[in-house]
Amino acid sequence: MAREDFNDLLWFLAVAEERSFTKAAAKLGITQSTLSHTIKRLETRMGLRLLARTTRSVALTEAGERLLHSLAPRVSAIRDDLAALMALRDTPSGTIRITLSDHALESLVWPKLEPILSQYPDIKLELSRDNGLRNIVEDGFDAGIRLGESIEKDMIAVRIGPDWRLLAVASPEYLANRPLPRHPQELIQHNCINQRQTTSGGLYVWEFEKDGQELRVRVDGQLTFNSSYAIVDAALQGHGIGYVPDDLVREHIMAGRLVPLLESWSPPFAGYYIYYPSRHQNSPAFKVVVDALRYRED
Repeated sequence: MAREDFNDLLWFLAVAEERSFTKAAAKLGITQSTLSHTIKRLETRMGLRLLARTTRSVALTEAGERLLHSLAPRVSAIRDDLAALMALRDTPSGTIRITLSDHALESLVWPKLEPILSQYPDIKLELSRDNGLRNIVEDGFDAGIRLGESIEKDMIAVRIGPDWRLLAVASPEYLANRPLPRHPQELIQHNCINQRQTTSGGLYVWEFEKDGQELRVRVDGQLTFNSSYAIVDAALQGHGIGYVPDDLVREHIMAGRLVPLLESWSPPFAGYYIYYPSRHQNSPAFKVVVDALRYRED
């Protein structure tokens, strides 16, 4: 069937439903003469008479009735499908995939996103815990969450948390018979707990700064993890010095279970940001997620 036949069929359906050329033409926003010519053209192509016209009414022929009964439910189903698709513009739904570190997930992101699940049951979240840096476009993620200093310049970035810093800590038991490190370079003499970078595969080089002086120290030790939480547990058990986000050890320090080290050498980071390419910003579901994560100072 020729492409123009589909439009002609829709116009026939309007006449058949209204039983009037005048009403159908008004509904379609065209002239009555244009509509009449179109129906005649359809009948000519099909070789069938579809409508019986009088000066006062329009009736369907047998062929017209059969065409109406075949056409109407199909067009109605298409309209319903289109309406459902259009509703997606306004109803938050779909899967949002985010790559993020274990620290960001546990301390910040999950507490903020968990409440929206019941409010928006059509939103699905896939939170991929990964302490490395990902190319979110190539790896199929909708967004990533990393420290502000790590985000590529061509991404849209929204701050989702306050500044924080890494802090070197050890248990009193570990430090009992060892000298306290007074300078970051003295960490080389200690058993330190390393962290493996997932993406690069290398070990994180501990970064310090004081009075404008920046230092990077490659530490060594018996243990290596790819999780900050595992490092905290190992430090609590006396296995060495860990370098972890300060919020993970704040309570342990207050309780005397861990001792902070080299505090004056621990500069703050610019907090976590959610970052994403511009093409995602118009998705209703994505807007809900970003708004729930957005950092709001008290």
